[in-house]
Amino acid sequence: MSVFPYLVAGWILLVGGYGLVTSRNLIHAVGCLAVCQSSTYVLLLSVGYRRGATAPVFSDLPVGRPVVDPVVQALALTDVVVGATVTALLLALVIQLRKRHGTVDPEQLTGLKG
Repeated sequence: MSVFPYLVAGWILLVGGYGLVTSRNLIHAVGCLAVCQSSTYVLLLSVGYRRGATAPVFSDLPVGRPVVDPVVQALALTDVVVGATVTALLLALVIQLRKRHGTVDPEQLTGLKG
């Protein structure tokens, strides 16, 4: 078992986190959150990977043939859908913030009142 995919997932998470911390623009911050989310795709796919395995369609496979875990594939697909939904929601909120306050710089939004 290789540790490389886990290192790649960690590196993607760190790059997205660094971009999020250093961001001076809320749209850039949402993009960095999407990058952090993509690290979970790599992590899920590396957890479910099996060398020499095929798709989990059992109608034409001989008994004992290794297959990949379909639960991890379903989780990765769900993760993609949730990530796209969260990104769209955050971008809609940033657009509304820009319309009401005229800026997307978090430093200039200190006077927000609930």
